[in-house]
Amino acid sequence: MAVALIFATRARIKILFFDMIFSSEKDPIDLFSKWYKEVLNSSYREPTAMTLATCSKDCIPSARVVLLKEYSKEGFVFFTNINSRKGKELTENPKAALVFHWIEFSRQVRIEGEVKLLNSKKADEYFSSRARDSQISAWCSKQSSILKDWQDFEQAIKLKEKEFHNTQVSRPDFWVGFCVIPKVIEFWQEGEYRKHIRFRYTLVEGSDWKVEQLYP
Repeated sequence: MAVALIFATRARIKILFFDMIFSSEKDPIDLFSKWYKEVLNSSYREPTAMTLATCSKDCIPSARVVLLKEYSKEGFVFFTNINSRKGKELTENPKAALVFHWIEFSRQVRIEGEVKLLNSKKADEYFSSRARDSQISAWCSKQSSILKDWQDFEQAIKLKEKEFHNTQVSRPDFWVGFCVIPKVIEFWQEGEYRKHIRFRYTLVEGSDWKVEQLYP
């Protein structure tokens, strides 16, 4: 009985602790920063990995994992080939959802919002920071298209390496950046016996957020 009471008390303290955190954070980006920095400062293998869900104009959904490259009050940024499936769907239907699942921290962050294409300067800055071999591969990959023979891809890489021999690899026009502008951000913290803690932030006007706790 004593052990059960201690366990229940600790669980209650944990719930109260996170209630306090959520109630004190009026801006979800600030709370995201706290959680994200904890993961970055750990040995977590892929802290920037996030599931990106998109939807075609025909309402057919698709999802894949991409890497977060930067974030701010403006939104969450990633880069890709605009001719890929996700690129085409975001062009047709500029709305997306993101999910960060940091399983070792028992946490999830869900984000929903509209998507905008970043300017060329931003895309150039990111592309120039990539490893040269990755830049070459980006040029040669017809992302999401059918590849009949792997050697075709390898041959294209060799030709592109010759083309850019002793020169800086420029960014192809189809390599772009997208920013997901959040309208809804939900934070999920695992609790004992499915008593998970969920708080949803919804943008209501300007930069004001409405905070609501959800049933687990």
